[in-house]
Amino acid sequence: MASFTRKAIREAFLQLLDERMLSEITVKDIVERCGINRNSFYYHYRDLPALIEEIVQEEADAVIAGHASLHDMVDCFDAVVSFVTHRKRAILHIFRSVNRDVFERYLMKTCRYFVDTYLTAALLGDPVDPKDREAAVHFYACTCFGLVIDWLSQGMPEQTVPACRRIFAFKAGQAEELARQLHKLHT
Repeated sequence: MASFTRKAIREAFLQLLDERMLSEITVKDIVERCGINRNSFYYHYRDLPALIEEIVQEEADAVIAGHASLHDMVDCFDAVVSFVTHRKRAILHIFRSVNRDVFERYLMKTCRYFVDTYLTAALLGDPVDPKDREAAVHFYACTCFGLVIDWLSQGMPEQTVPACRRIFAFKAGQAEELARQLHKLHT
């Protein structure tokens, strides 16, 4: 019963988040939507930010689990975009709220994971100093993160994603070359 109630709370909240801004949603709205009492909500969640964090974390984890291998930075970017667009309106409402930091934290976690996964595969036989490898992961994760944040700030215009994909495709191999050059500096 507890997992059913928890799922009902999440689904009611996501439905409401698709309909309106986060600042317009209350615990009362959620419990009325799923037909439970307020105590049941607070039994499962400390407050709305705790519910938001759980949902964003689970969405990020699901996207990460669905991308075990990545072939290039375009794949990394596409994976991050899938995280954001899976629940587009809900993500925009969270992004435009006071709880934006929760979303940004998991967006960066997702970006770092995908870039790290890609570079690990791309540099398999090429030993690189861990500090340099971390610098490369950080650089490309921040690039991906920044592009997605800018895209969200603009309201997610459709033409932005293909343009970013073309830039990453144009720069194909740049991340591996950076890591190799850093490796040469230390040998």
